[in-house]
Amino acid sequence: MAASRIRIGQIELNVLDEGSGAPVLLLHGFPDSSRLWRHQTPALVEAGYRVIAPDLRGFGESDKPTQVQDYAISVVVQDMVGLLDQFGIQRTHVVCHDWGAVAGWVLAALAPQRVDHLVAMSVGHPNAMRAAGLDQREKSWYMLLFQFVDVAEELLSREDWAFFRDWVRHHPEADTWVKDLSRPGGLTAGLNWYRANTAPHLRLNPPPPLPVVEAPVLALWSSGDAYLTEAPVANSAQWVRGPWSYRRVEGASHWMQLDRPALINRLILDFLRADAKPS
Repeated sequence: MAASRIRIGQIELNVLDEGSGAPVLLLHGFPDSSRLWRHQTPALVEAGYRVIAPDLRGFGESDKPTQVQDYAISVVVQDMVGLLDQFGIQRTHVVCHDWGAVAGWVLAALAPQRVDHLVAMSVGHPNAMRAAGLDQREKSWYMLLFQFVDVAEELLSREDWAFFRDWVRHHPEADTWVKDLSRPGGLTAGLNWYRANTAPHLRLNPPPPLPVVEAPVLALWSSGDAYLTEAPVANSAQWVRGPWSYRRVEGASHWMQLDRPALINRLILDFLRADAKPS
């Protein structure tokens, strides 16, 4: 797979650019990199799509700014717009997961002219996420832990990353995540996504609701997700004006694209092909 470093503003992102045809922008979350999509990329390329898969800022081989505010979702969305501009892509499909899904929803809501179809995995529209109840707040306990600078880093990484490995339920990908997060500044950069976007004080004066999404949306949630509840994903239909589809994926953890790749590939391709039109 061909990857290159692309300068966007003050940082450089490591970006996979594979295939030709209608573009598909793949956005990962924590604690991943573009490697998360290694089962989807070949399937999309074989189906005639061009895959653009960045290591988002702070992850993988991309730059890792040191300031917390550098990881605000608004900044990440600017990265994605800048990346599309660099490639001369006016409109793209977006397939996104975890923090990448937050960025994907915001991109689709605020720059509807840039998003053709949206596949949002694990995370619902931000308006639906804000309205999530106690069940979701209980599952989000770790977001509070991640606010403690240095303490969270020490707790997660000590004793060969024992706490982190427990937190990811000893997923087979754990060694890869540990290797990535062990890069200089890597763990703090990843945690800064939470510090920039989920700090408790941000709930006191939340931002205004986002607009509805005009694009067709496929939302996916997996039954074994230990971090995110189903309701905000399934209930995001009210924030989508375009055609809406929801699918519950059984027998997969939060990382459904790794656990059930054949099913996820089929769901994505069927959705993108359903009403395909020139980009």
